[in-house]
Amino acid sequence: MGRTLIALGIVLVLVGLAVELGPRLPFRIGRLPGDIYIHGKNTTFYFPIVTCILVSAVLTLVMWIFNRR
Repeated sequence: MGRTLIALGIVLVLVGLAVELGPRLPFRIGRLPGDIYIHGKNTTFYFPIVTCILVSAVLTLVMWIFNRR
């Protein structure tokens, strides 16, 4: 239980740093190359497919590491 809480605390710190330092990065999560963005006269369609794939890969890696123990 203690290790899990420490790991979650570290994850929260990393997420906080990413949110705080995010605008200074040369890329923005949610606006990566490959994300679909269509802007019409009266409508806008946005589907962050590359962002979804990246988030999925990171979460899969994290879950794999936690389940390995």
